[in-house]
Amino acid sequence: MPEKTCLIAAGVWLVLSSCSPPAATDEPDFQSDRITVEARGTGEADIILVPGLASHRDTWAGVADSLADEYRLHLVQLKGFAGLPPEANATGPVSAPVAEEIARYIREAGLRQPAIVGHSMGGSIAMMVAARHPDLVGRLMVVDMPPSLPEMIAPGATDSALQRIADDYHAQILADTTGSPDGVLEQLFLGMTRVDSLKPLLLEGVRGTHRPTAANAMHELMMLDLTPELGRIRVPVSVLYVVSPETPPGIEDAYRNSFATVPNARIVRIDDANHFIHFDQPGHFVAEVRTLMRAPAAR
Repeated sequence: MPEKTCLIAAGVWLVLSSCSPPAATDEPDFQSDRITVEARGTGEADIILVPGLASHRDTWAGVADSLADEYRLHLVQLKGFAGLPPEANATGPVSAPVAEEIARYIREAGLRQPAIVGHSMGGSIAMMVAARHPDLVGRLMVVDMPPSLPEMIAPGATDSALQRIADDYHAQILADTTGSPDGVLEQLFLGMTRVDSLKPLLLEGVRGTHRPTAANAMHELMMLDLTPELGRIRVPVSVLYVVSPETPPGIEDAYRNSFATVPNARIVRIDDANHFIHFDQPGHFVAEVRTLMRAPAAR
């Protein structure tokens, strides 16, 4: 696969963005060198919202506004993304250690089996928490992210071929000039939403991201396959996905097959949306969150 074509095909899974911040309060007792968390809302049930690659927590602003009267919301942001200094995320893997920090947050904040909603890379992180700490999570929503990104982009590729693809992604992201109007990432993320008024905010997120952190995170995702771990997840699961011109063929069957070992998975196609579903179809998205929260807890 040509270098740029490969990157464009994967672009559907990435979101880099920043929005107007919702009213929120810091969680002052939780200290982490990988994430920050802000909480808002007054409900009894908890929802943790995890954004995608290089995204600000404020990408969830509209969702939080719609749900804050019903649930207690915990908005995560990864350090190194969209304006935050990278700290421990500056080198090495990102998703796996962040998943462990979210698990620690659940314990230290005393949350009782919260739901986790993760978009794009945040979906991978959410799957990690639910599979690796099944006692901590009550519900899971994965938004436009498969358990194996390489299997979607390059099905059947050998380990060495995937390594080359991951290395190419890493090199391209590092080489991309921050702030360039013609940068590869800037051009890709202009197509991540159908809402023209939000596209400048996507570019703001791109330009506020520490490129080595983004490059390492993407490399990690390109070598990641969570499919063997999904059988550990026994809680209600909703998987939302879109089909766009950049989407690899056969995606609908691929999603259903990927989550076949999850007994409580609900696979939902969202039409008339690009990768940033909660911008393009906010009403449908919020309705799906409410449906998930009403699902009977697993026994």
